[in-house]
Amino acid sequence: MKPTTLKLLLLCAGLAGSSCALAAATLVRDVRVFDGKAVHERRSVLFDGATIQDADFRGTPPQDARIVDGAGRTLLPGLIDAHVHAFRYLDLPLLFGVTTQVDMFTGVQVMQDMRAAMAAGTNKERADMFSAGTLATAKGGHGTQFGMAIPTIATPAEAQGFVDARIAEGSHFIKIVLENGHGEQRMNSLDLPTVKALIDAAHRRGKLAVVHVSTPANARAALDAGADGLVHLFVGAGITAKDAAALARLAAAKHAFVVPTFSVLESMAGIRPDDLLADPGLAGLLDKEQALPLKASYGQSPKPALMTAPIAVTAALRRAGVPVLAGTDAGNPGTQYGISMHHELAALVAAGLTPGEALAAATSAPAQAFRLGQRGRIAKGYKADLLLVEGNPLADIAATRRIVEVWKDGESATVLRERQRARVAQQNAGPGLAPVALPADGRIGLFGKDRLASPFGSGWNAGYDAMMGGKSNATLQVVPGTAGQDAVAVHASIVPGFPYPWAGLYFGPGKDRMQPANLSAARELRFRVRGDGRRYAVSMLSQGVTIPATVPFTADAEWKEVVVPLASFAGVDPGLVTMIGFNAGPETGDYRFEIADVRLLGGAQ
Repeated sequence: MKPTTLKLLLLCAGLAGSSCALAAATLVRDVRVFDGKAVHERRSVLFDGATIQDADFRGTPPQDARIVDGAGRTLLPGLIDAHVHAFRYLDLPLLFGVTTQVDMFTGVQVMQDMRAAMAAGTNKERADMFSAGTLATAKGGHGTQFGMAIPTIATPAEAQGFVDARIAEGSHFIKIVLENGHGEQRMNSLDLPTVKALIDAAHRRGKLAVVHVSTPANARAALDAGADGLVHLFVGAGITAKDAAALARLAAAKHAFVVPTFSVLESMAGIRPDDLLADPGLAGLLDKEQALPLKASYGQSPKPALMTAPIAVTAALRRAGVPVLAGTDAGNPGTQYGISMHHELAALVAAGLTPGEALAAATSAPAQAFRLGQRGRIAKGYKADLLLVEGNPLADIAATRRIVEVWKDGESATVLRERQRARVAQQNAGPGLAPVALPADGRIGLFGKDRLASPFGSGWNAGYDAMMGGKSNATLQVVPGTAGQDAVAVHASIVPGFPYPWAGLYFGPGKDRMQPANLSAARELRFRVRGDGRRYAVSMLSQGVTIPATVPFTADAEWKEVVVPLASFAGVDPGLVTMIGFNAGPETGDYRFEIADVRLLGGAQ
């Protein structure tokens, strides 16, 4: 260990509860530099405090400067994730070299607190954040499904007032939702005149207006309406070269940028980023709860063909000269803050960008597109947000994963990274939750007159989207069942007003509501059901994941047994299960089914 490194670590060890703040300048010497746009094979970069002093330093190092050896390494601007939903784990991105996040929807207080910390210069231990705050969506539209009341908009006449209210709250730009849902899961959407009015209203106030889309038609409509950027592409098993090129030409003509968000599109296609958790250098910075979203996905089974359209469109955008930005949509299943950026970079390269273009998509391009000021470049006067990696990511994009050091506002994040690594190692070495001792017969539903009991956990209850701002409801009644077992009759009313309406019956295996339980002793879920012939879903949720995994079943007129292996619930950690549900929806209407003899069985039964 070099004396300067030892000095750094010893000093940092004494700064309990804070990052390491050294008064001396830092010189990264004889390093390959990617400055956000171009590569320089051998340079020395000097920064002091929060600012880069010299991006091509050639003199005598300042007295007491910390010298960092750059041989065989590459210095990059801190990475910028151009699409996240930053509602938790705000300290996580920095550990992976992401020093700035562009947030597309979070709580207003979260946004305001972050803005205040950035303005005060006290945000050195977290990635900076520039946020849209509350997105613009229709009543019951995408973005209203998270259980918190948000303002919505219905007509063009409301657009300027909506935009002005967001700006008053501190929004850096305006995000607009043009989304009708997929398949059975339909939802309300803004109409095109309202989208156009919102874009115009934002532009009148000098703000960017970006649009969430999920189909080629909506992408074209948003660009025609004057959107500054599209913050998603769309999944699809095919798109003609002509259509992809036409969309790219339209984006170029409108001087728009595009954030493909491959990480979340792969999740929709049922593809999990297993490469991230297979890398011990990255995975060692995630605790068990933080790792769980990377084991989940929106799609229940892999359908790689669905990535054909976004890959083709991204390649067409590159050829047309449209700025392509790296954004992960972190906060969704299949993603995690910070770490997913390294997967996103690889996906951009796989879609046809060169490694240098992918790195620009995560540094200078988003800084320019979102007007983020002096960041995203290694140049004099720019923020000293930097990432040093082993190897050459210009030749092998995976080199961004071999992190040597991260600096935020000129201060090393080494202590933060090592503290997290030690915490994760300690957690992994611990015993975790003790496995639940399953009943001999596996039965977890003890239904009888005036009781919905269980041998463990918080028991059985009705569940419905009205708890999260929807209008659906469910009632439960114990009725005579089958094979000598009483049943629970579930009467569910699915009502519009929530993007993904649902109602039904759920079991909490933990001691308290939504507390985890270790069900690793179980291998399958069995239950008997009859009903109105409609389609239902059994769902399971584990700690750290916000959207449950589901398996469909039909409630026919006669009793039948349904057997579901727990392995069918993709992305669910059986050691941290918080809920098992039996739900109606999303189609509206009245539902009725009866369920009995619910059992969790181990492998020997």
